[in-house]
Amino acid sequence: DHFSSVASNYAKFRPSYPDALFAWLASLARRNDLAWDCVCGSGQASLGLAKHFTRVIATDASAAQLKEAKPDPKIDYRVAVAENAGLPDKSADLVTVAQAAHWLKLDLFYAEARRVLKPDGILAVWTYEGVSVDDQATMSLIKAYQKTVEPFWPPERAYVMDHYRTLPFPFPQEITAPDFRMEIPWNLAQLTGYFRSWSANKYFKNKNGGDPVDDLEKELTTIWGDPAVAKTVTFPVYMRVARV
Repeated sequence: DHFSSVASNYAKFRPSYPDALFAWLASLARRNDLAWDCVCGSGQASLGLAKHFTRVIATDASAAQLKEAKPDPKIDYRVAVAENAGLPDKSADLVTVAQAAHWLKLDLFYAEARRVLKPDGILAVWTYEGVSVDDQATMSLIKAYQKTVEPFWPPERAYVMDHYRTLPFPFPQEITAPDFRMEIPWNLAQLTGYFRSWSANKYFKNKNGGDPVDDLEKELTTIWGDPAVAKTVTFPVYMRVARV
């Protein structure tokens, strides 16, 4: 459990996905009755799915994460592990895992997804990596911070760094996804809050004491200008999608 202890930061500072991503997934599904958002965290993807599906069942093993999720009348948040969702057989039109497939016991999760999906249902997993700010000095400081915490990433993070290209995905009917990216106006507190939600940052603090983002924040303050002013932060999204 990498995120229960940072659940509040995760809910406040993790970016939301573009609506075009969810519209595209909805267009692939045979019907738009039910989506299962697996490892939903604090509901960043669940809320997007609710705009396109009649119902969303959003599950996570962390009750602390679910406590931070925004309620929606179309979303049923439940505590459940990815390998045992508690959904009926052949009940979901779409199964999604946003920014979390790399943490799963994939063989067991994929078996559960096959059980839960309707025939010709859609499975989509995605990640984002490579925070970018259109300012060279800011990016230099961010890269220095990333190098500081890099040794503290759990090993599964390697799949993210490789943009899910090497993530096991044993589905012959794979579908090539369009290019999606998140572009978010963030002020300084929002950007540094995002870094504080990283599992690597948590493990650095556990071992060394002190928060490395504090030093980053001090350095960024000298070049950001007004800390309340938002700058555009960009994240590319990398997807694996299949008809199952």
